[in-house]
Amino acid sequence: MVKQVKSPVALIVFAYLVVYIVWGSTFFFIEKALHAFPPFVIGSIRFLVAGSLLMGYCWLKGYRLFEKNAVKQAAFVGFLLLFLDMAAIIWSEQFVSSGIVSIIAAATVIWFIVLDKPRWKENFSRPTTVVGLIMGFCGVFMLFAEQIFADKGDEHDQSMILIAMIVMTLGTIAWTIGSLYTKYGRKSAAENAEAEETPKDLNVMVKTAWQMLTAGVAFTIVGATNGDYAGFDFASVSLEYWGAILYLITMGSILAFSCYIWLLQVRPATEVSTHAYVNPIVALLLAHFFTDHVVTSLQIFGLVVVLSSVLLMNWTMYSESKLVHNFKRKRRIKKLRNMAPKASIPRIVEIAEFAENNKKQKAEKI
Repeated sequence: MVKQVKSPVALIVFAYLVVYIVWGSTFFFIEKALHAFPPFVIGSIRFLVAGSLLMGYCWLKGYRLFEKNAVKQAAFVGFLLLFLDMAAIIWSEQFVSSGIVSIIAAATVIWFIVLDKPRWKENFSRPTTVVGLIMGFCGVFMLFAEQIFADKGDEHDQSMILIAMIVMTLGTIAWTIGSLYTKYGRKSAAENAEAEETPKDLNVMVKTAWQMLTAGVAFTIVGATNGDYAGFDFASVSLEYWGAILYLITMGSILAFSCYIWLLQVRPATEVSTHAYVNPIVALLLAHFFTDHVVTSLQIFGLVVVLSSVLLMNWTMYSESKLVHNFKRKRRIKKLRNMAPKASIPRIVEIAEFAENNKKQKAEKI
């Protein structure tokens, strides 16, 4: 249940600012860290340290840290979400602007529609979802075309940009598969727990710590075998770039995630999901003002198309949300008040509230 009333407004605003700005800025700080760190070293340090700190916090809070099946699931999800997807992001930013990578990441919702087979009938029967899907593919295609056909001189650079865009897209698919596995795996686990009457799950923070540690170990193994660690000198890295890594660990992985989890507990999920619209805008602004990448009008147009497609694909979710429902209800009551004589207003409000409570009771019975 969403505890909107009891949560301090200032704390909610702060949490949203963190999720909006910090998560959007991580693309920029990854690109900055790449000036001094090899890609797999960045992921290795970031997730090993963040995962260890989060696990330590969970231990201090007294959470149960291990349950075989839950850890196995967390490790698999961590491999898909935090290793494959983040490895794609970090590696791609060697060749493509952090702003472009953030827009491709925002288009992940396309793959949720395409790969969520149990909801195909529901999704593809909605005109807004289908139009949004087509727009999303068009927006991504525009970004591909803009990057591939731009006159940048070197053919090798152009081919690496194309490979980076493809790798980035594959990373978003891995993120989607991991998210869908989490979604349907949780339902299955809940059913099993209900049947056995012995819930065998871990706190979400503990599972996230395992996911981070899994990703950190995977990054470390790849970094040790592909030469990233062998050719890397820790002593040669200046404080500026260590600062970028520290930001990714503390702000990107720990603070922003904690704010996100907390917001999901106190605010509607549809409202929290709006970070998907703000993050790429923040990333594109930082790329424009603080890097040597040129943000073109086509990139901005592509961003608008992709974000519009995300809005359309999520339209049903937003239109059926509690916030929209309450807003429509208030408008109906206001309209009735304006139409009716003053003496009948209390009765109209009473009837409207009675009808609303009736609907809720029926829904609960179903």
